[in-house]
Amino acid sequence: MVIRVILADDHTILRAGLRSLLQSSANVEVVAEADNGRDTVSLARELEPDVVVMDVAMPDMNTQLVPQVRVLALSSHNDGAYVNGMLEAGARGYLLKDAAATELLTALNSVYQGRPYVSPSVTDTLVGDYLQRIKGKVGADAQLLSTREREVLQLVAEGKSSAQVATALHLSNRTIETHRKRIMDKLGIRSIAELTKYAIREGITSLHD
Repeated sequence: MVIRVILADDHTILRAGLRSLLQSSANVEVVAEADNGRDTVSLARELEPDVVVMDVAMPDMNTQLVPQVRVLALSSHNDGAYVNGMLEAGARGYLLKDAAATELLTALNSVYQGRPYVSPSVTDTLVGDYLQRIKGKVGADAQLLSTREREVLQLVAEGKSSAQVATALHLSNRTIETHRKRIMDKLGIRSIAELTKYAIREGITSLHD
């Protein structure tokens, strides 16, 4: 049994390190690498790997994951917005980047076998966030946004112009402007700077090089 893996991280050095760690195991084969979310989805559809090991903060990451592919999310963030965001998007596992090499392989095997995996140090955060959510105190306004609006918000927060967002999402400039106005109206925000702060706070994007 060989686990076929796609590595997705926008840092070449980190991908090289992950590849070395994973391929130290005889039952893991890295079949492809990607440095942004859209290429990750395209490769996953083409190659149908067993698991995608993916950095949650890559550019263009707010895309629909391939349903039949199991995703192990990697992150340096242990706050609830990142964890819940990836799990709700379909990830089977969430692993912190400072985890030991043995934990990476444990998480990979768990996700491959269809069992969810979350770093033990994240568990308390998840429980606390869940308790706040059921009291209606966390991210209530974020739930107002559709999947497309979250895509637009991420790209705008990453500094892309309306024309660039339109090109990335294969939509017209006018449609993007309409989405942006609707997002601002829903959130009660009136500037791009505030939109960016909101996107970072909610885990929709990050201050990631």
